[in-house]
Amino acid sequence: MSARFEDSTVIVTGASRGLGRSIATAFGAEGAFVFVGYRSREDEAKETLRAMEEAGGRGALLAMDVTSAASMNAAVEHALAARGAIDVLVNNAGVAADELFPLMAEESWDEVMRVNAGGAFHGCRAVVRPMMAKRRGAIVNVASVAGQHASPGQSNYAASKGAILAFTRTLAAELAPRGIRVNAVVPGLLGTGMAKRLDKRIAEKARVQIPLGRFGTGDEVARAVLFLASEEASYVIGQALVVDGGLTL
Repeated sequence: MSARFEDSTVIVTGASRGLGRSIATAFGAEGAFVFVGYRSREDEAKETLRAMEEAGGRGALLAMDVTSAASMNAAVEHALAARGAIDVLVNNAGVAADELFPLMAEESWDEVMRVNAGGAFHGCRAVVRPMMAKRRGAIVNVASVAGQHASPGQSNYAASKGAILAFTRTLAAELAPRGIRVNAVVPGLLGTGMAKRLDKRIAEKARVQIPLGRFGTGDEVARAVLFLASEEASYVIGQALVVDGGLTL
């Protein structure tokens, strides 16, 4: 496999496990130096770093709180001091707090919006100026099929992911003239994500609705992220690349 990201510097938020780990490892395997973003799961973040190194990559841990502008600014400044530039940001950090809307606590709404939509905002704000200075950079925001289609019991999560899709389109139009490409990847049900937490009967009901007949993998979504971040997508901006096995057809 060609090293599309040789000597590039990549930040992946929420990279301590699951999809974030798959994305970080995939970048590392293609030559990138990857900062493994995490908030509190340092041991799991170290596991991601080990997996990345075993795949032939290089990187370092990067503590951050995506809900805090000060924390994200400090994390990016640390990365810049160490590497000189940031080529790619993947806003992957996210949470879910599923509840039927009549029962949803205000705190559940606020937390999900703050982490998912707010985290993407703070991440982008932190990297935009150094990327503009280089007139080069790529940002990939991780959304969800819940942001495009109804997902009962997830009104907060759906709203946050829908916000990310709208944010991606407008930010792409603003930043493209400055050399920065912004896109989104839209995962469906993954065996390492929401589907893994579902009751087995509910998970099976969801699985049979997928034309490919199975849940996706983190690696399959990671390949889409790498495409959007690479020069292969040099004429692609503001898009939402759906990776869902046909669930939303």
